[in-house]
Parts: sequence; structure tokens; C-alpha cells
Amino acid sequence: MTEHSKTEIADGIMTLTLNRPEKLNAYTAQMGDEISYAFEQADLNDDVRVIVLTGAGRGFCAGADISAGADSFGDSGAKVFGGSETRKASKHFIDAIYSCTKPSISAINGAAVGVGLTMTLPTDIRIASDNAKLGFIFTRRGLVPEAGSAWFLPRLVGLPQALEWSLTGAMISPDEAKSGGLVNEVTKPEDLLTRAYEIARSIANNSAPVATAIARQLLWRFAGESSHHELLGLDAEINEQLGAGPDVKEGVQAFLEKRAPQFPGKVSSDLPAAYPWWSNTEFSPDS
Repeated sequence: MTEHSKTEIADGIMTLTLNRPEKLNAYTAQMGDEISYAFEQADLNDDVRVIVLTGAGRGFCAGADISAGADSFGDSGAKVFGGSETRKASKHFIDAIYSCTKPSISAINGAAVGVGLTMTLPTDIRIASDNAKLGFIFTRRGLVPEAGSAWFLPRLVGLPQALEWSLTGAMISPDEAKSGGLVNEVTKPEDLLTRAYEIARSIANNSAPVATAIARQLLWRFAGESSHHELLGLDAEINEQLGAGPDVKEGVQAFLEKRAPQFPGKVSSDLPAAYPWWSNTEFSPDS
């Protein structure tokens, strides 16, 4: 049952909308559970090629719901992050986004502060409207960056920029977010979802589902590695496996015939044997 979000699927795109507009979509543990469920269902559904995450009304997510006042973050009151169940919900939805085989786009349509901003970090592309209000405001509330953001943020924007934004807790303009590498594009509010769907359709209509799933995991999981040597063996092995399958044949044929590809491979059944390499004890990149 979805109470704090809603999902729609059309033309290969799942739209996941945070849906507490009267509260500027303030985050709750229930919302975290619903985000987890939506991404997990997208993982299982071959009809979903891309996920667009956005917010209902005039905000994206104005941070944690602090309606319980100072008790909101402790082991009493609303328990936004306190208590084992809410910590589990927070961890679970970040892992669900990060581990998903489908690429995701955050369309940040208004206020996105605290967890409302950190939840976008494991998505693959972030675009913001020019009236968005962004901020990693944790230290100004006596908290530390959460939802794994101390790992994600430096990988996206570099350590110096991550330190400045996290230590000051200052608000970030959309243009500053773009120049710092946090968002890919800034649009007019009325153009935001249109642009998000343009990017989503470009992926859904032109990229092989299996290759896309593997490519995003390769980039995320190797971006912080100190050496490329392990990756060299792994990507060669994966491409050898993919090259023997039907998607590569279709991709080449479609290019030669100057038509849109119709890739037959399915994420649910056709991922290469090397995946997931981080838990595959039988795979060795040097073998």
C-alpha cells in the first residue's frame, strides 16, 4: 500500500512521485519503504527501462518530517532516523536505488534539502528546476550527513566541494549545484519533467537493457577504485559474454540498417554470468 508516494508506468518509464504535497513531500520511514518497494519492483519488471523520481506539488522533498519537533530524530517521537526500523528503511531505500538494474533520473522540482537531497545521490542523472532549493543542512541541525551521502557525494562532486557543502550546511543554488557537478542540467520549472522524459526515452529507445544495467554498475562500483587493472579483465569478460548474445547482433544490424534497435535481451533472464562480480566467487578477472 502506497501512502506517501505513487507510481505510474508508461512507454518503458516508471515515474515514482513522492506524494505528500501538503508537507512538501517531507520524508518519513513509510516513504523510505515505498521507495524501496518501487525500485525493487522496477528491477523485476522488464517493461520498466528507466525510473524518473520526482515530487508532487511545489516541492521535491523538504527533508525529514520534523512534525514531532526536537524529538523527530531520536528514539522517541516520530523516529525519522532513530530506532532500528527507521534506520532499516533509510538504509534499504538507498541500497535499492544503488543496486537497481534500471537507470534512474531525479527531476528535482523544488525544495530538496537534507534527506530530500541525499536520496537523489544514488540516482544516475539529476536535473533541477531553476527554482529548486538545495542543501546538505545536517550540521545546522546537529546531525551528520546520512543515507550514505558521505560516500556518494565526494564521488560525484569531489572531496573539496563535498566538504564545503557538508560542513557549512549552506543552501546551494541550482546554478551552483550544476557548476559543482551535483546536477547535470537546470531547466525552467515547466520544462523539468519534459526534459527528464526526453533523457529517459533516449535510454529506453536506444540502449540495450542488459548492457545498460551492467554499465551503470561498472561505473558506480569502479569510480572510486585506485587502479583500472581489475576492471580491464572484468569488462573484457563481460563483453565477450555479451558479444556471443543476440543484443550485439541486433545493435550492429540496426546501425547498418539505419533503424532503431529492438534488443531482445531481458534483464530478468539474460544478465551475463560474471554479474554480480562483487559476490561471484567463481569469477576472477585475471582468469
